[in-house]
Amino acid sequence: MRALGIDLGTRRVGLALSDSEGRIATPLEVLERTGSEARDHAAIAEVVAERNVAVVVVGLPISLDGSMGPAARAARAEIARLEAAIGVPVETCDERFSTAAAEQHLDMGEVRGPKRRQVVDMVAAAVLLQSWLDARRHEPRAT
Repeated sequence: MRALGIDLGTRRVGLALSDSEGRIATPLEVLERTGSEARDHAAIAEVVAERNVAVVVVGLPISLDGSMGPAARAARAEIARLEAAIGVPVETCDERFSTAAAEQHLDMGEVRGPKRRQVVDMVAAAVLLQSWLDARRHEPRAT
């Protein structure tokens, strides 16, 4: 099952894609926000269709204390609209540390300057998608 990870931002949307077995997440691309949520969602729907995605996983910016702050509430509202636009199930994943982890990965790869800003969002999407994939692999299966 192929999954698409999404890191929603106000200026950019990071995308990551799993392999067809749902084991490995890989950064895919960064979409610049157009100013039109409908156009942004249409671009995501196009990726979903082109890549034969079965489920979309969107990072939910939960506060460090575990509460749903304004950013998480805004993300939940957009996620509901996104699900209606793309036609596949959408799940959420706690993204509290995904950007920090992405920054660490980029530090290790010595990615700096403008290139770093271009890729950090899709790396963060890969981090959150990999976390979701790993959690699914370790869930008990019903027999």
